Amino acid sequence: MKKIFLACSVLLIVFKANAQAKQEHNPYYWQQHVDYKMEVDMNVENFRYDGKQELVYTNNSPEVLDKVFYHLYFNAFQPGSEMDVRLKTIADPDRRMVTNKGTKEEPDYESRIGVLKPDETGYIKVHSLAQDGQPVTYEVKGTVLEVKLAKPIEPGASSKFVMSFEGQVPLQIRRSGRNSEEGVALSMTQWFPKMAEYDFEGWHADPYIGREFHGVWGNFDVKITIDKDYVLGGTGYLQNGDEIGYGYEKEGTKVKRHKGKKLTWHFIAPDVHDFAWAADPEFLHDTLKTPGGTTLHFLYKNNPDIVENWKKLQPKTAQLLDFYNKNIGPYPWKQYSVIQGGDGGMEYAMCTLITGERSFGSLVGVTAHEMAHAWFQHLLATNESKHPWMDEGFTSFISALAENEVMERNKPNPFENAYRSYFMLVQSGKEQPQTTHGDRYAENMPYSFAAYSKGEIFLAQLGYIIGQDKLMETLHQYYEDFKFKHPTPNDFKRVAEKVSGFNLDWYLTDWTMTTNTIDYGIKEVAEEGNKTKVTLERIGLMPMPVDVLVVYKDESYESFYAPLRMMYGEKENPYPNLKRTVLPDWAWAYPTYEFTIDRPKSDIKAIVIDPSELMADVDKSNNGITYE
Repeated sequence: MKKIFLACSVLLIVFKANAQAKQEHNPYYWQQHVDYKMEVDMNVENFRYDGKQELVYTNNSPEVLDKVFYHLYFNAFQPGSEMDVRLKTIADPDRRMVTNKGTKEEPDYESRIGVLKPDETGYIKVHSLAQDGQPVTYEVKGTVLEVKLAKPIEPGASSKFVMSFEGQVPLQIRRSGRNSEEGVALSMTQWFPKMAEYDFEGWHADPYIGREFHGVWGNFDVKITIDKDYVLGGTGYLQNGDEIGYGYEKEGTKVKRHKGKKLTWHFIAPDVHDFAWAADPEFLHDTLKTPGGTTLHFLYKNNPDIVENWKKLQPKTAQLLDFYNKNIGPYPWKQYSVIQGGDGGMEYAMCTLITGERSFGSLVGVTAHEMAHAWFQHLLATNESKHPWMDEGFTSFISALAENEVMERNKPNPFENAYRSYFMLVQSGKEQPQTTHGDRYAENMPYSFAAYSKGEIFLAQLGYIIGQDKLMETLHQYYEDFKFKHPTPNDFKRVAEKVSGFNLDWYLTDWTMTTNTIDYGIKEVAEEGNKTKVTLERIGLMPMPVDVLVVYKDESYESFYAPLRMMYGEKENPYPNLKRTVLPDWAWAYPTYEFTIDRPKSDIKAIVIDPSELMADVDKSNNGITYE
C-alpha cells in the first residue's frame, strides 16, 4: 500500500500575528513576590563562598502563612542524597551523571555523586536566619529548608528575612558545578537559598532529584566578589563595568588587571524568578546589538577549536530572537547571554548555559532551544515539575519552527522527529500520562519523550485541529494574557478555546491525562452506482476530527472534513486551493463513519486520511488506499 503525501507547498505553516484583544484578568489569580539582595564572596581556590541574603517576601495570597520553605539545591550533590539514590535505583540513569563500570552490552552504572569526596561535594549551609529582626526556627531536610515563622505573614503583608550562609560548588555533574569537562571554572546555577513557590495549590517545596524548577517572581540585586582574573556573565545588568574596568558593551573586551586580588561585580535583574551566572578566567566576551535594541552577549572559552563556530553563532542568535519576537511576543529585557558552561543546555533568567565544543549546526540547535525557554519558562513560567511538557514541549515546538527557517531547512513537517519519538514511546509500553510529576516517571526515557516530543506534538497537532493560523494566534494571545505569570495547562486550553471558538477540553484530557492513542483507518470503499461510499473507523480511544484527501486519476484532488462533534466547531479549509466538503460531525461513541464521494470508484487513484501527517495516528498502515 502506498502512502500519498500532499505537495510540500500545501503543507507549509502560515504565521499570522493577529492577536485578539487581551482577556480580562482573573480576579481570583494571585502570585507571591520576592526581592533579593545578596552579596557573595567566592574563593576560587577551594570553590567555597560566603553569602549574605536579604529577602523581602510579599504574601499576595488570601491565606495567612505560618511557615516558608527554601530550596538548597546544592545539597543534592552529596553521597546518599535523593538524587544520588535515584541514580542508583532508576533503570536508565542520566549518562552524564554516572560512570559505566561495565560494558556497552552489560552496563554497570556507578553514581558520580556517590563517590564525591568531602571537598568535591556541593552544599549550602545556613548559619543564621531572622524574620523582621527575630530569629526563626528552621530545619534542613535534604535540599529543602523548612522555616517556622516568628510571626505569621498576613495576606497583603511583607516580611524581611536576613540570612547568612555558606556554599561549596560541587564538581560539575548536573547543570551546576565547577571545572566542567570543557574546562569552564564555574557554572553557578541554583546556587543560593531560594524561596519556594506558594500558589493556589499550596507550597511547592519539591526536593531536587534531577528535574527542573519553579520559582517566585521578583527582583534581584546581587554582588559577586571573585578573583580579578575571572570574567562573569549571566542574569541581570552589570551596574559597575567602569568601576571594575570591564567594558560590558564593547566587543571582545577582557578584565583589566587591578591591584589587589578580587573584584566585585554588581548585577540587577528585574522581574525574574531565578539568578544564574558563570565565570572563567579564559572567557572571551562578544556583544551584538540587534535592530530591536536587545544586546546579545556571548561568553566562551578562548579555545581555537570553537571560536569560529561561536562567531558564526552570533548573527544566527539574532535571527532566532527576531523569530521568537514575531511569533510569540516581544522579549522584554534589554539583554540575553549565551554562555559556555553546564553539561548540555539549560535555560536561566536572561541567559543560557550550553556546552560549546559542538558542530555549528548543533550549536545553533541548542541555542535555539534554550533561547526559546526565555519565553516558555522565564516569561510564561509554568511549574516545570508538574507540567514539564508545557515548558519543554512548547519550547521544542517553536524552536523546531525557528531552526527550520533560520537554518533554511525548508522541511514540510519540521516536527517529524517528535512524532517519531512519540511513536517509539507508545510502542515501548512504558508511556505514562503527561500529568505524571516529573520526578515520578519510572524511567528517564518516558519522561523525556513525554515532556519534549509528546509536548511538542500537543501544539503541532492542535494546529491540525483548529488551523495553523489559529494556533499561532493562540500563542500570541497566551503570551499577552500570561507573561510574567504562572499559567497552567487549563489556562492555555482556555486561550485556545477563545481564539478558535472550539471546545477543547477533550483534547487536553485525552492527550495529557491518559495514554489513549489515536488510530483511524479506512475500513471499506464500496461502489454505489456512479458514486463511492467510504467507511472510516475509529480504532483508538482518543477522538479526533478527520481530514480525508481523495486523489483522482485525472490528477485532480478533493478533500473531505469530518468535524468531531464534541469540538462544536470546524476549522477553516487548510488547503484553500482544493475543493473541500464539510461532512456532518462524527460523534466519538460511533466506531464507524460513512460518507459518499460523488464520483465512481473507477475514477479514484487514492484515498488518504490526514495528508498533513500532523495527527499522531499510531498505525498509519490503514490510513491510505491506492488503486492502479
